[in-house]
Amino acid sequence: MSSLRDTPNIGPVLERNLLEIGIMSPEELRVIGSKEAFLRIRTRDPGACLHMLYGIEGAVRGIPDNRLPQETKEDLKRFYRELFG
Repeated sequence: MSSLRDTPNIGPVLERNLLEIGIMSPEELRVIGSKEAFLRIRTRDPGACLHMLYGIEGAVRGIPDNRLPQETKEDLKRFYRELFG
């Protein structure tokens, strides 16, 4: 099992958020998925933003968030807007 911190896009803040919601490894994050992980984080941290969601998706895929395909970013943006306007 590898460390969350070794995963792209996961710095100290996101790592702490993930640990607080019970996600202890990159493998667990992949199983939960970015949207569910983000929803769980958002209940604890109302300041969690769209860019955090991008970072989580990048972490799930094992890539920097700036390499996410545009269609993935659009999907995540729609998801975020449907939740928070």
